[in-house]
Amino acid sequence: MTEHPPTARESASARDTVLGRVRDALALAEAPQVEVPRDYRTGRTLPDDALVALLTDRLLDYKAEVRTCTADRTAETVAEALHAHGARRVGIPPGLDPGWLADFDGEVETDSAEVPAPRLGELDGVVTASAVACAETGTLFLDGTPRQGRRALTLVPDLHVCVVDRSTVEVGVPEAVARLVPERPTTLISGPSATSDIELERVEGVHGPRTLVVLIRTDA
Repeated sequence: MTEHPPTARESASARDTVLGRVRDALALAEAPQVEVPRDYRTGRTLPDDALVALLTDRLLDYKAEVRTCTADRTAETVAEALHAHGARRVGIPPGLDPGWLADFDGEVETDSAEVPAPRLGELDGVVTASAVACAETGTLFLDGTPRQGRRALTLVPDLHVCVVDRSTVEVGVPEAVARLVPERPTTLISGPSATSDIELERVEGVHGPRTLVVLIRTDA
């Protein structure tokens, strides 16, 4: 007698039966009170120079490019970064200070929710601000506010120039997370997009920008 494998309907029925029994068991069980420890290390600080040096070291280790400037040289430094990577058509979020692109002689497009994500692939790069940065891990936090834009804007273009104010840099993760608004969609960026193939060869630009330029404004 030949046995046939179960049909898709039979498999679904068996799965529903098992999951239903699990749900019933959980409903009957007493839920234990679990206390989550919140005794993280907090309040750590470093002198400004040491904090910027630590963030720079971590970013460089992640293969990001780092530039520093004072706030009055933002437009000049942004333009230098864009020109260095051959960007001629750049997207910006709707709330970004347009003065940051004053020295850029290329085309600047302001993003909106009405712009289809595939069209973002036509941009050479994007310029955004950031919400917070963690020096210890070299991580940038974007929380979707108008100066940072929607996630697609920083995911599709191949170049991301991210402006980080020194006043938003924290030493560690607990200090950085404490400055975020939990209700906002938060994206964590640690260097340009990268992964490894089956032979452990590093491949960049697979899941996001191939190039990340971080511009640290040391007096902002």
